[in-house]
Amino acid sequence: MEYHELNPLIRGRELELLSKEDFDRMIQTKSLDTLGEMLKTTIYHPYIYEGFERDFEENLLAESGKLFTWLKESAPEPEVVWVYTMRYTFHNLKVLTKAEMTGKNLDHLYRNDGFYSCEALKQAIHTQASTELPSQLMDSIREVHEYCEESSVLQGIDVIYDRYFLTEQRRLGEKLGYPELLEEIIAFIDLTNITTMARGILQQRSSGFMTAVLSSSGSIPKETFLSFVKSELDTYLNFLQTTDYRQLIEPAIHEGELDFVRLEQIKDDYLSSLYEAAQTQAFGPLPLLAFMNAKEIESKNLRLLVIGKKNHFDNETIRERVRQVYDA
Repeated sequence: MEYHELNPLIRGRELELLSKEDFDRMIQTKSLDTLGEMLKTTIYHPYIYEGFERDFEENLLAESGKLFTWLKESAPEPEVVWVYTMRYTFHNLKVLTKAEMTGKNLDHLYRNDGFYSCEALKQAIHTQASTELPSQLMDSIREVHEYCEESSVLQGIDVIYDRYFLTEQRRLGEKLGYPELLEEIIAFIDLTNITTMARGILQQRSSGFMTAVLSSSGSIPKETFLSFVKSELDTYLNFLQTTDYRQLIEPAIHEGELDFVRLEQIKDDYLSSLYEAAQTQAFGPLPLLAFMNAKEIESKNLRLLVIGKKNHFDNETIRERVRQVYDA
């Protein structure tokens, strides 16, 4: 019932979402200029001007930042919003930690997550202390700091932060106690592990490296993945055919090989499908989460369209890569 005031506002914002028919028409446009003319009739009209494609990515990020800030201030449980925007929090930690380590200014890569400012994160990374950041984030920053004192390999920074990110997702999902949200989180972790293990096999990564990068917070035990460290990819793919995700990932497997681009698309579409019940729910956080996911998918599709039209991709190539659109 805590969401009875927010959810009607979410329903109103859903009316601004681009429909499947909108995207179908945009895919059929013959040029970037024509695509821009269509976007002038949408909420993205302030970002359409001559040469808009040069600033489009930056404008999309600004738009999402404003949305995240509004939702954090409006949601009865801000942590529900952070479950979704946390991926950007950890992206920021990676970027700003590398900036601290190399002495470069990477502020332009910061993405507004609605919660933690660029300056607050930089200060926490520099001093390993903060009154603003939660303990889980500070633990990750301190572990990365200890790692950086012993190693200059930047990839290790990503590995540590990614592990904390997935662990924090599961912890927060269990704390909030919404079954639909926890189901989405576990599926996200499982599919991330599935992809990570496949890449590890192809890159012939060691057991120690895979132990560090795989998460133990999913439904498939980490030890099960690790048993395939020295296996061939086809052996691993055969194992995947025995899991609950076999039908889901089957379209990404062809003649003993895994199509990672297709798998990422399948992952996005599947996670979106878990929010479909939001269309009939008046209470609880599901409409909020579904809307945030729909906006993110919309941004991904718009990026793909602008890049595709700019580089003269054929319509079928663009259509194959467009994510499933949430139908409000």
